[in-house]
Amino acid sequence: MLRAPGHSIAGPSVVLGAAVLLAALSSAGAIAADPGPRGAAPTTAGTVASSASKVRPLDKGAAAPAFEVRRPDGTVYRFAAGPRAAPAVLLFYRGGWCPFCNVHLGQLKAAEATLRQRGYEMLFLSSDRPEILRSSLKDDIEQETAHYTLLSDAPAVAARALGIAFRVDDATVAQYKGFGVDLESTQGNDQHVLPVPAVFVVDRTGRIAFSHFNPDYKVRLSADELLAAAP
Repeated sequence: MLRAPGHSIAGPSVVLGAAVLLAALSSAGAIAADPGPRGAAPTTAGTVASSASKVRPLDKGAAAPAFEVRRPDGTVYRFAAGPRAAPAVLLFYRGGWCPFCNVHLGQLKAAEATLRQRGYEMLFLSSDRPEILRSSLKDDIEQETAHYTLLSDAPAVAARALGIAFRVDDATVAQYKGFGVDLESTQGNDQHVLPVPAVFVVDRTGRIAFSHFNPDYKVRLSADELLAAAP
């Protein structure tokens, strides 16, 4: 499975209005990568893994699946399988409530103009429900994502299809709530499923040309690595 090394988003850059929340969640273990049950087998695409460490994303060379997600206005966005008019970058992030996701989206702004010039469609998929896709992001990040296509994958349809969906255990859901992160409210459902942060590059043939994922939510693909992966 092709994994770029990525870089860990940590330190001072993360303190963008979320230092207290991060410290609390980290100390409680609420947003740490869940090692999952011992002996549990990795989960295949199309299903929901028991933990972040058990996901098994589609690999390079696999056909990108078709899926339907929602735009901020609630209308359906259909990602079709097969040959495409333009290549695409699919970036999955947990939600606007995640400080690391906000930082990552802001950092990728450096690659956005170049990728658009290269003809790539940039799709950013969140577990947030459509109504809060934009409002849940930090104001400066929302402005920076003007050229991105923000999409809601609250039911985790796309995340399941790509093999990066995992279920958050009840104890962690309760800890999230204790720190002001209510997944049922942000997602509009009670399934408690999140995507492992991931990036897929889909070429014009409709196949995955590159994939990056890491169960450790702090490790993200840098702008330079993304540009190298999407020539």
